Amino acid sequence: MDTVITRFPPSPTGYLHVGGARTALFNWLYARHMKGRFVLRIEDTDTRRSTQASVDAIFEALEWLGIDWDEGPYFQSKRFDIYLEYIDKLIDSGNAYYCTCSQEKLEEMRATAMASGKKPKYDGTCRNKELKKTDNAVVRIKAPLDGTTVVRDVIKNNIVFNNTELDDFIICRSDGTPTYNLAVVVDDITMSINTIIRGDDHVNNTPKQIIIYNALGHSLPVFGHVPMVLGSDKTRLSKRHGAMSVTEYKDMGYLPDAFINYIVRLGWSYGDQEFFTRDELIEKFSLENIGRSAGVFDINKLLALNADHIKLSDPDKITKHLAPFLNKLGFEFREGPFIEGVIKTLNARSKTLKEMAENAAFYFQDTISYQEDAASKFLTADSVEILNTLIALFEALESFDEKSIENVFVKIMEQTGLKLGKIAQPVRVALTGKTISPGVFEILNVLGKEKSINRLKMAASFIGDKKS
Repeated sequence: MDTVITRFPPSPTGYLHVGGARTALFNWLYARHMKGRFVLRIEDTDTRRSTQASVDAIFEALEWLGIDWDEGPYFQSKRFDIYLEYIDKLIDSGNAYYCTCSQEKLEEMRATAMASGKKPKYDGTCRNKELKKTDNAVVRIKAPLDGTTVVRDVIKNNIVFNNTELDDFIICRSDGTPTYNLAVVVDDITMSINTIIRGDDHVNNTPKQIIIYNALGHSLPVFGHVPMVLGSDKTRLSKRHGAMSVTEYKDMGYLPDAFINYIVRLGWSYGDQEFFTRDELIEKFSLENIGRSAGVFDINKLLALNADHIKLSDPDKITKHLAPFLNKLGFEFREGPFIEGVIKTLNARSKTLKEMAENAAFYFQDTISYQEDAASKFLTADSVEILNTLIALFEALESFDEKSIENVFVKIMEQTGLKLGKIAQPVRVALTGKTISPGVFEILNVLGKEKSINRLKMAASFIGDKKS
């Protein structure tokens, strides 16, 4: 079997959104699953709307998603000579021709067709005139006049188009620029693309592209048209449903592995399994399991899946994604045991990385600001003795780990008869400034001996200041 070669060809006229990201992911996963190749192509022939900012945003989104490419990026705007070469081939072979019909003439033939109840289309006026190239001439393909063009779709099965519904469509404009369908086919031929997975909004382009393939005498690629992604109300996905750019999800604190896990499930399934690692997706992905029904985007399901990925991911894999959120809060850190310890205490409590960073703030602060209600309830005169006892026992510890810390608390409980909560809550407020946090033993272990003792001393001093 030939090596599978897929592609992703975004137009740089905006940011990469959910639908485009899913298309890229399906092509990338299939190429990786089949040990094939994945090509990135930027379709920037619309020079009026294409921008470098959009190109950069697409690259940023793909990089964040972890979708790498084996070839490219190719830019259509730099390939015009290749397109014109293929247009000349089509003309020389008699499969295309120059057309000089004016706009008025085209409007007239459309009106005539509609008046007789026919589809408005080009009537072939210049088809057999063998005209030469002129400044106002376009180039049209010679489409078949009868029969059918069949799209053999691996997702939707065969889709049949009557050739009488098609016309001799333009493949090169009068200004010498190729049309979309011509450029796409030439690109896919010259880049050896043999598998095309794309949204089903392209279905109506496919018979035209098949006609161009046939005219060039080239074998057809595998086509697979994926149903669109819909919003929760089953209408076309828009910003009100969460159809933001991919980079916005990054900025909201989603893990890339959670995001690709979610969007791959918008149209693809593997039994009842919902949670997938990246490696599992590569191992299990197949075209056969892409469904024919539209995927429904649900931001709450994405959020829940993100929480699962944060909880189950190794801390060292979360660190680089968490870093920008901590930096934005003004905190700097080094990779290593400390930040991994921080993550371990918060990963089961955080739905997003943004939330994790906010909840981790107390680990990085030099001075703790106590919530008023927490301080009034737990940093009281009755707590000073507990805090001072802990300070003394902690200072005497040679090993400051969770087990040793727990033993200190047990010792105080035995000496005082107090329950753990009576001891732990003042300590929690002293360490974090809040009444809700990860486990006290975990926090002390991550903060370390020196920082923990300093915070307990600051809390005791705070209580002393209140008394005075």
